[in-house]
Amino acid sequence: MFCRYFCFFSWCLLLPTQRRCSLGHVSDLHSSDTTSLPGFENLTMGYNKYLRPYFGGEPVQIAMSLDIASISSISESDMDYTATIYLRQRWTDPRLVFHGNKSFTLDARLVELLWVPDTYIVESKRSFLHDVTVGNRLIRLFSNGTILYALRITTTVACNMDLSKYPMDTQTCRLQLESWGYDENDVIFIWLRGNDSVHGIEKLRLSQYTVERYYTLVSKSQQETGSYPRLILQFELRRNVLYFILETYVPSTLLVMLSWVSFWITLDSVPARTCIGVTTVLSMTTLMIGSRSSLSKTNCFIKAIDVYLGICFSFIFGALVEYAVAHYSSSQKCAAGAPQEGPANELTKEMEEVNITNMLNSSIASYKRKISLTSIEISSNTVNCGDFTMKTHEKIKCVLRNKMHRIIGYFTIQNPSNVDHYSKLLFPLFFMVVNVFYWAYYLYF
Repeated sequence: MFCRYFCFFSWCLLLPTQRRCSLGHVSDLHSSDTTSLPGFENLTMGYNKYLRPYFGGEPVQIAMSLDIASISSISESDMDYTATIYLRQRWTDPRLVFHGNKSFTLDARLVELLWVPDTYIVESKRSFLHDVTVGNRLIRLFSNGTILYALRITTTVACNMDLSKYPMDTQTCRLQLESWGYDENDVIFIWLRGNDSVHGIEKLRLSQYTVERYYTLVSKSQQETGSYPRLILQFELRRNVLYFILETYVPSTLLVMLSWVSFWITLDSVPARTCIGVTTVLSMTTLMIGSRSSLSKTNCFIKAIDVYLGICFSFIFGALVEYAVAHYSSSQKCAAGAPQEGPANELTKEMEEVNITNMLNSSIASYKRKISLTSIEISSNTVNCGDFTMKTHEKIKCVLRNKMHRIIGYFTIQNPSNVDHYSKLLFPLFFMVVNVFYWAYYLYF
């Protein structure tokens, strides 16, 4: 007060009489308005902003509430999300009690004169306080000493994601508030009204996600320097799969069905069937590269969409291999069934006549023996390896020859046209079965 009156009289001596009178009147009004502001005397006299309320005694209880204004982006590549929130903190400071039942909203710059909690956002990568047109802060003082401190913050928070079921996944993210320097002996964090302390999150409209549910938790963080109070907002985000069905699943399925068109084209149409097979393989490869390029930093995950694209690529490549097998078998059959012409054919006929004459002139025993040897050379299924006249190594060779002929005969395609006939049925059937197991596993397990 001495300094105030000293300044007042100094101005009165330097200014003219009228000016002195007007200034004296304004100074009296200013003094009256200032002293009428509740709690102002406490802020200027005997208040230490460096000491918390109840210093040396019971801990200060900080009640918090949140308004989620927006979640602007959720990045799978960086595994984080960016949100704009309104953080409101309430606590009671007995040094600021005044008479009456009113509350006063103070200029936000007065926060520099008050003690405020050292709350920070856990796992925050980047954060800033909005300052347009002024710093977006609110200070409200109640008669019982309660202080409401509100902030508008935009923060980017880390969110560990499991992308093994992408794009049919559900991610759980957290927003955690913790005291930086004051442990649980100094401050206690609580939610103001439990789950009702969080507003706005149920009204969010996100591009790829839907908020399934959210809930609040009260926890503690055990550090080397002590145990610190922590509040947790945990919310689940379910990805909207419709976009990916239209963007990836439907085109890849259509490419698989396009590869089946070659089964209805004859084996002789080599350019047509080869063009369809190669085109579908290249198109599927391009689709796979495009789907992985959007999540370049998460390629270490084997995602659900990668599994489906791999299945589709296998069926498309299998259709191309099926034509190669069918065409090769058809070519071999045509080459084996072609009649010989010229002197070679006449020589064959003469040899057959000589063989018939020799067989008629031989004895019955030698006739049977020749028939047996001929059967061994022509058909391995009629070889008699139990003949006592055969030596041991000959019997072993005979048994191995029989088995080899049976194995080769099992894999020999007698009618190449049946390959396409069976493929028309088996390829769609297997693809439908695989799809049933795929969608059942990733949607319900």
